[in-house]
Amino acid sequence: MAINPAKKASIEEGQDFLSAAFSAEERVLALEISLSSSSVTHSGVAGAVNEQHFIDLLRRYLPKRYEVASAIVIDSNGRTSDQLDVVIFDNQYTPTLLDQKSHRFVPVEAVYAVLEVKPTIDKEYVEYAAGKAASVRALHRTSIPIRHAGGEYPAKELFPIVSGLVAPAISWKDGFDAKAFRELLATLSGDRALNCALGLASGAFDTFSGQVVTNSGENSLIYFIFRLLQQLQSMGTVPAVDWNRYASALSANRA
Repeated sequence: MAINPAKKASIEEGQDFLSAAFSAEERVLALEISLSSSSVTHSGVAGAVNEQHFIDLLRRYLPKRYEVASAIVIDSNGRTSDQLDVVIFDNQYTPTLLDQKSHRFVPVEAVYAVLEVKPTIDKEYVEYAAGKAASVRALHRTSIPIRHAGGEYPAKELFPIVSGLVAPAISWKDGFDAKAFRELLATLSGDRALNCALGLASGAFDTFSGQVVTNSGENSLIYFIFRLLQQLQSMGTVPAVDWNRYASALSANRA
């Protein structure tokens, strides 16, 4: 009985097999985005379709403890973020609020990362994504101790929320190694810091290790996802929400 070609490739050169398989998935996503861009006549609808393509892909790779969706983030003071293309948030301990069909508010304590999905990565969209991230990071997050049979775990320290940008292409000729991009990235700090970005089949970068780490060319998509997954793992669980703080915002006796 003949060996399946994919099985044969995995036996003879596993790393090449893995690279080719993930490269094919990258091409599929690029084709889906290209199709929506060329066939959907409304820019807003085309953007929403592309967001959903990337959301679907992330859902395939991220563990079920993470949910991925377009959403608005809310805090215990009732303040909200901008509308966000992609939010990666806790799906285990924290409910979403006021869900209506596809609309939902995600409590800010549940948020791990926010990503924007745009037509290209250039100065305008990098700064746009930084502003979206700032609208989330400016919200108030609570964290309270967790009781257990033997006593009480202290309140979890709040981790920095990851922000990123995804697009089919990068406008700079030298990609994320371009001097203009590095200079732009250096101007974004604090709530506006951009932690990662992906240009499909063009390159990826992140600052998860404290410095800019890049990958160029084919397989940038899966490289980006694996790096993001590792970062999410390092963040652990989300903090325990102070639901009394949310309740107090609705109380007739609130200050």
